[in-house]
Amino acid sequence: MPKSLSVVDTPPARVARPPRLLWLLGPALVAGVAYLDPGNVASNMTAGAQYGYLLVWVVVAGNTMAWLIQYLSAKLGIVTGKSLPEILGERLRSRPGRLAYWLQAELVAMATDIAEVIGGAVALYLLFDLPLLVGGLITGTVSMILLAIQSRRGPRAFEFVIMGLLVIIAVGFSAGVFLAPPDAAGVASGLVPRFEDANSVLLAASILGATIMPHAIYAHSALSRDRFAVRASGLTTKRLLTVTRWDVSIAMVIAGSVNLAILLLAAANLAGVPGTDSLEGAHAALESSLGTVVATLFAVGLLASGLASTSVGAYAGAEIMHGLLHVRIPLLTRRIISLIPALAILGLGLDPTMSLVLSQVVLSFGIPFALIPLVVLTAKSSILGSFANRWLTTAAGAVASVLLVTLNAVLLFLVLTGA
Repeated sequence: MPKSLSVVDTPPARVARPPRLLWLLGPALVAGVAYLDPGNVASNMTAGAQYGYLLVWVVVAGNTMAWLIQYLSAKLGIVTGKSLPEILGERLRSRPGRLAYWLQAELVAMATDIAEVIGGAVALYLLFDLPLLVGGLITGTVSMILLAIQSRRGPRAFEFVIMGLLVIIAVGFSAGVFLAPPDAAGVASGLVPRFEDANSVLLAASILGATIMPHAIYAHSALSRDRFAVRASGLTTKRLLTVTRWDVSIAMVIAGSVNLAILLLAAANLAGVPGTDSLEGAHAALESSLGTVVATLFAVGLLASGLASTSVGAYAGAEIMHGLLHVRIPLLTRRIISLIPALAILGLGLDPTMSLVLSQVVLSFGIPFALIPLVVLTAKSSILGSFANRWLTTAAGAVASVLLVTLNAVLLFLVLTGA
């Protein structure tokens, strides 16, 4: 007779190992694509071409603040299991209040979409001489494919696709800096905070709007929530937050370096060159001064930027609507609806670069509505328990909020008074 299997003979249960650090990275890299969208390119290129190294400090300061902001957003999603819009939807008892908040957030998401679709259209025009309207339609169609991957294959597959585009963006926008290095003394002088005139304030607000993007704040909390909804054995909240700090750090180093490279590329090669106040003119000037390869890489980076960031923007817009209004429409349906304003601008023949820059100003005004609630909510132990912010973190978030709101107020005053 066969020997019966005793307790001693029973194979020991396999203990699941916590996932490796590398496998846990991703949400911040996806959210970080929002910091490298075509609006960033237009704002940084315009700032470098018009003012040289003057606004280097704005890029550095914006990226520093972005690290803290994106970490707080991810922490909120990980600890609570809810996105920022979901928590705000629960805490805003008044329906008119929720509608008003949703409206401003939706306008911000719309401004984001305008920048990203226009950027993709301009890139296709530069690469293949396609009409801008056709390029906008192609950009929107490809973004639908990327969103279908997110819907059907899950967040990890979506992360891989976006990270692949992120590599293309980094190479495309940074190559020129290595071929034509900026002036070290000029870069150092640009680290001193100052403005030159009202237009430099406008560009500073545009850079900040493109760097600290409201929809990235909303999206990151949702991306972290979705990614870590089911936690593997041994994957504690504390470990997830440690991983998230690495994730955000890597994402912000990449985004900050590329944004700075764009401004420095323009400051070193396009300052004072006629026609560089548009992406088309900047592309032509790069081709003339640095060659076809650099100009082509720039256009390819712009295309990858538009495709990646418009997908993340659509994801954020859907999360905003669901969290605040408890209404969820299919991502692809939302993608089609949100394409309309951008296609209208392209169809009317409005200046694409100016539309990009102004869209980033709109984003800048939406920052306080996302940032202030984020800082307040993550400081509450009733929401985050033992993971609530320390007083120093809350103070840093408050300082960032005050600086951004003050800059926007000054900008509004200058614009209204025509100073």
